[in-house]
Amino acid sequence: MITAIREVRRARGMTLDDVARRCAPPTTAQTIGRLETGTRTVSVGWLNRIAGALGVTAADLVRLPTRSDIPVAAILDSGGVHAPKHQTSLAPPSPGPGLVAVTVAAGIGDYRSGDELWCETLAPDSFAQAMNRDVLVPRPAGRFLFGRLIGREDGKLHLLPLGPGGRQQVVADPPWIARAVRLVRAL
Repeated sequence: MITAIREVRRARGMTLDDVARRCAPPTTAQTIGRLETGTRTVSVGWLNRIAGALGVTAADLVRLPTRSDIPVAAILDSGGVHAPKHQTSLAPPSPGPGLVAVTVAAGIGDYRSGDELWCETLAPDSFAQAMNRDVLVPRPAGRFLFGRLIGREDGKLHLLPLGPGGRQQVVADPPWIARAVRLVRAL
């Protein structure tokens, strides 16, 4: 199996030790290095552990003949733009389970017309993971609210609208919410 562990790790600016410490349970930098180079066999279990440490899916670490990765031509930072020190590529985003999308028809707040937001659905016991993030909240009769989750109290969610001048909205006991996790924007 050919993996892209090294490329993804470098693209994230992480060392072998960073990845090893973030694995659950932690491992050694030497083990991660062996898995990257193929001197040790990469099992599905190892792929899942490393993917979790890198914040990607296991599929992002496997090179498939039908998937085209995008080569990184340059890096932009506060010092300007420069070539990468090592050849690297990015895996194009792929949808995972539990995602829903929001399309922006007219600019509001930080969002522009044409933007696409990928949102991860969360059950009520995970709502705290969405604090201070933009969320989609279902309402009765097929309606929704979208705003910044600023508070949670006694089963009620407090949302700030995206645009200026709007009033805080309170929603009681929604069955789920969806936290914005990826912005897709055409330039």
